[in-house]
Amino acid sequence: MICAAGGLVWRWTSQGRRLAVIRRERYGTEWTLPKGKLDPGEDWAEAALREVREETGCEARIESFAGGLTYQHDGRPKIVLFWNMKLVADHGFERSEEVADLVWLSQQQAVGLLTHADERQLVASQPD
Repeated sequence: MICAAGGLVWRWTSQGRRLAVIRRERYGTEWTLPKGKLDPGEDWAEAALREVREETGCEARIESFAGGLTYQHDGRPKIVLFWNMKLVADHGFERSEEVADLVWLSQQQAVGLLTHADERQLVASQPD
Protein backbone atom coordinates (compact mmCIF):
# COMPACT_ATOMS: atom_id res chain seq x y z
CA MET A 1 0.00 0.00 0.00
CA ILE A 2 1.14 3.52 -0.81
CA CYS A 3 0.71 5.91 2.12
CA ALA A 4 0.59 9.66 1.49
CA ALA A 5 -0.51 12.81 3.31
CA GLY A 6 -1.37 16.35 2.38
CA GLY A 7 -2.99 19.59 3.34
CA LEU A 8 -5.83 21.92 2.58
CA VAL A 9 -3.89 25.11 3.26
CA TRP A 10 -6.18 28.06 3.98
CA ARG A 11 -5.32 31.73 4.28
CA TRP A 12 -7.45 34.80 4.83
CA THR A 13 -7.29 37.67 2.33
CA SER A 14 -9.31 40.82 1.79
CA GLN A 15 -11.45 38.69 -0.58
CA GLY A 16 -12.07 36.04 2.10
CA ARG A 17 -10.69 32.57 2.73
CA ARG A 18 -8.43 31.11 0.02
CA LEU A 19 -7.11 27.58 -0.56
CA ALA A 20 -3.72 26.62 -2.02
CA VAL A 21 -4.04 24.55 -5.20
CA ILE A 22 -0.99 23.37 -7.15
CA ARG A 23 -0.45 22.41 -10.78
CA ARG A 24 1.63 19.40 -11.70
CA GLU A 25 2.82 18.65 -15.22
CA ARG A 26 3.90 15.07 -14.57
CA TYR A 27 0.71 13.54 -15.99
CA GLY A 28 -0.21 16.41 -18.32
CA THR A 29 -1.80 19.35 -16.59
CA GLU A 30 -3.16 18.29 -13.20
CA TRP A 31 -4.57 20.70 -10.60
CA THR A 32 -4.39 19.11 -7.18
CA LEU A 33 -3.90 19.60 -3.46
CA PRO A 34 -0.35 19.46 -2.05
CA LYS A 35 0.42 15.91 -0.97
CA GLY A 36 3.10 13.22 -1.06
CA LYS A 37 4.35 9.93 0.27
CA LEU A 38 5.41 9.42 3.87
CA ASP A 39 9.15 9.15 4.49
CA PRO A 40 10.39 6.18 6.58
CA GLY A 41 9.65 6.77 10.27
CA GLU A 42 7.48 9.81 9.57
CA ASP A 43 3.92 10.00 10.87
CA TRP A 44 0.97 11.14 8.73
CA ALA A 45 0.72 14.68 10.12
CA GLU A 46 4.48 15.28 9.87
CA ALA A 47 4.40 14.14 6.24
CA ALA A 48 1.47 16.43 5.47
CA LEU A 49 3.25 19.48 6.89
CA ARG A 50 6.51 18.59 5.10
CA GLU A 51 4.79 18.07 1.75
CA VAL A 52 2.95 21.38 2.06
CA ARG A 53 6.23 23.16 2.85
CA GLU A 54 8.10 21.47 -0.02
CA GLU A 55 5.40 21.95 -2.65
CA THR A 56 4.10 25.43 -1.76
CA GLY A 57 6.83 27.20 0.21
CA CYS A 58 4.33 27.65 3.06
CA GLU A 59 4.64 26.91 6.75
CA ALA A 60 1.30 25.81 8.12
CA ARG A 61 -0.36 24.69 11.33
CA ILE A 62 -2.78 21.79 11.45
CA GLU A 63 -6.26 22.90 12.48
CA SER A 64 -8.34 19.74 11.94
CA PHE A 65 -8.53 16.45 10.05
CA ALA A 66 -10.12 17.02 6.62
CA GLY A 67 -10.58 13.42 5.47
CA GLY A 68 -9.00 10.64 3.51
CA LEU A 69 -9.03 9.32 -0.04
CA THR A 70 -8.31 5.84 -1.37
CA TYR A 71 -7.66 4.84 -4.96
CA GLN A 72 -5.49 2.64 -7.17
CA HIS A 73 -2.15 4.00 -8.41
CA ASP A 74 -0.22 1.85 -10.89
CA GLY A 75 -2.22 -1.16 -9.73
CA ARG A 76 -1.48 -0.60 -6.04
CA PRO A 77 -3.84 0.69 -3.36
CA LYS A 78 -3.07 4.23 -2.20
CA ILE A 79 -4.42 6.08 0.82
CA VAL A 80 -4.00 9.83 1.28
CA LEU A 81 -4.94 11.57 4.53
CA PHE A 82 -5.54 15.34 4.48
CA TRP A 83 -5.61 17.98 7.21
CA ASN A 84 -7.09 21.47 7.18
CA MET A 85 -4.18 23.82 7.79
CA LYS A 86 -3.82 27.50 8.55
CA LEU A 87 -1.08 29.43 6.79
CA VAL A 88 1.57 30.56 9.29
CA ALA A 89 4.23 31.92 6.90
CA ASP A 90 4.54 32.15 3.12
CA HIS A 91 8.21 31.83 2.13
CA GLY A 92 7.37 32.17 -1.56
CA PHE A 93 6.50 29.54 -4.12
CA GLU A 94 9.32 28.24 -6.31
CA ARG A 95 8.59 26.20 -9.42
CA SER A 96 10.16 22.72 -9.30
CA GLU A 97 10.27 19.50 -11.31
CA GLU A 98 7.26 18.36 -9.33
CA VAL A 99 5.12 21.51 -9.03
CA ALA A 100 4.69 24.01 -11.88
CA ASP A 101 2.36 26.56 -10.29
CA LEU A 102 0.49 27.58 -7.13
CA VAL A 103 -2.77 29.52 -7.00
CA TRP A 104 -4.91 30.69 -4.07
CA LEU A 105 -8.62 30.19 -4.75
CA SER A 106 -11.94 30.45 -3.01
CA GLN A 107 -13.43 27.12 -1.97
CA GLN A 108 -15.87 27.26 -4.89
CA GLN A 109 -13.15 28.17 -7.40
CA ALA A 110 -10.97 25.30 -6.13
CA VAL A 111 -13.83 22.81 -6.53
CA GLY A 112 -14.21 24.02 -10.11
CA LEU A 113 -10.51 23.70 -10.93
CA LEU A 114 -9.31 20.52 -9.19
CA THR A 115 -8.70 17.69 -11.66
CA HIS A 116 -9.81 14.75 -9.49
CA ALA A 117 -13.44 14.29 -8.43
CA ASP A 118 -12.49 12.87 -5.02
CA GLU A 119 -10.42 15.98 -4.19
CA ARG A 120 -13.26 18.24 -5.43
CA GLN A 121 -15.65 16.40 -3.11
CA LEU A 122 -13.23 16.66 -0.17
CA VAL A 123 -12.82 20.42 -0.61
CA ALA A 124 -16.56 20.95 -1.10
CA SER A 125 -17.28 19.06 2.15
CA GLN A 126 -15.19 21.42 4.32
CA PRO A 127 -17.08 23.95 6.45
CA ASP A 128 -16.79 27.63 5.51
